[in-house]
Amino acid sequence: MPTTFFRSVLAEPRAPDPPARAWWDWALVGGLLVAAAGEAIFRSDMSWRPLAAVVALLVIPALLWRRTHPLLVTAIGFGGALVLQIPTFVTDVAEVGLNSMAFLLLLPYNLYRWASGREALIGTAVIAVPAGLGLATTEKLGDAIGGATVLVASFALGAAMRYRAVAHQREVQQVRALERGELARELHDTVAHHVSAIAIQAQAGRAVGAADPALAVEALAVIAAEASRTLHEMRTMVRVLREGEEADYAPQRGISDLDELTRMNPVVQVHRDGDLTGLPQPVEVAIYRICQESVTNALRHSLNATAVTVEVIGDVGVVRLRVHDDGEPVRPASTVGYGLIGMAERAKLLGGACQAGPDPVGGWTVEATLLREVPR
Repeated sequence: MPTTFFRSVLAEPRAPDPPARAWWDWALVGGLLVAAAGEAIFRSDMSWRPLAAVVALLVIPALLWRRTHPLLVTAIGFGGALVLQIPTFVTDVAEVGLNSMAFLLLLPYNLYRWASGREALIGTAVIAVPAGLGLATTEKLGDAIGGATVLVASFALGAAMRYRAVAHQREVQQVRALERGELARELHDTVAHHVSAIAIQAQAGRAVGAADPALAVEALAVIAAEASRTLHEMRTMVRVLREGEEADYAPQRGISDLDELTRMNPVVQVHRDGDLTGLPQPVEVAIYRICQESVTNALRHSLNATAVTVEVIGDVGVVRLRVHDDGEPVRPASTVGYGLIGMAERAKLLGGACQAGPDPVGGWTVEATLLREVPR
């Protein structure tokens, strides 16, 4: 277990995107330089004044790089603190250094917030040497406990802020993954449906073109309408994705739009039954998209189908839908299509389930059950 922990720590990369230096960083360094210079000049109780002033004036500017080079700045800062401890071992001086050197407590925070795991371990060892010597030479136990507590708190705060940032980044990634999945389902359902309708009408128009030009013209009109609708919906999605453009949030399709599916082919029939009023919009959209994709698959893949029946039934607590075709259930055998995956995902997100496969009595059937209330 300890070996696994240390390996995971060593593998931890640096925190991404450390913020660039801002005006308050320069203000902090400037203020500390002025405070250190003033303290070195006006404090009357200082020992080894030149050494303390030189160390402070050399270490303070390194704070400008504390986020981009946390280990280096930590080594500079606590290396200076170690230098200031030398006089306490060679003379009778109890303490050497400026009060403004308290800014060193920023370095453990920045080390655990921005450094890699390997750098954090090395930096902890660097800090431990002067910090341990300083605590060991402290005469009062209360001062030693207080100093150790403040130092540990600086480490802990840096680790906590790092964990918070990582958790937020993971949450953002999960939201983006859900949005990409939703967009992929919408693109597939919309494009596949309309393109299938165009292909079916084109085949019908070519078949009847020579015998009945009027029917061919009618098929061309349907093709033009479906192509225009596809282009409009694609532009709407692109407008949502592009920043700086006003999105056209048209009403989402629902149960009342299911009759549009009959325009794809005369064999499509839609039946509604039960209580279908007051359904949340996500449930209505899922019902429409699952029915749309099921009809599209039936017309594309079934052979010799004479009827595609869409049934939507409102029941107690749930809505049930069933799409059945009486053709030969020819489906790709090697892989599961994106449409079937999308239907199952839509149902699962709403606390329901969706199944598709050959029907025992013949043909192909898609069945789904959705909760009437959107789960939270």
